[in-house]
Amino acid sequence: MAVNAAEIYKNSKEQTASKEDIITMMYDGAIKFCNIAISELELKHIENVNTNLKKAQRVIEELTLTLDKRYPVSQDFKQVYDYINDLLVQANIKKDKEMIEKACEEIRGMRDTWKEVVKRAKSS
Repeated sequence: MAVNAAEIYKNSKEQTASKEDIITMMYDGAIKFCNIAISELELKHIENVNTNLKKAQRVIEELTLTLDKRYPVSQDFKQVYDYINDLLVQANIKKDKEMIEKACEEIRGMRDTWKEVVKRAKSS
């Protein structure tokens, strides 16, 4: 029963979240998937590494789709997303922990930048 209650709460939170919060949750999800991939790599669970890196890639692809091309900065974000995606692909092919960590670091940087943009937008 607790699992169902947790799932209901999670779904409720997602359905009532603002666009800004959803994007933050997407960044957090990609970071989580990278961290899981690192843990699974250390355990030599290669299929789980692949699964979680692909999940992180899907999040980055979704973030790319959310870009508002009316703003020039969207092209800068797209370039970073493309770089992160390439890191994730190469990390998956090579099963390279440092590359996964680098991708995760880049995602954290984008998330922190996003949070700052949202904070500034709300205060002005």
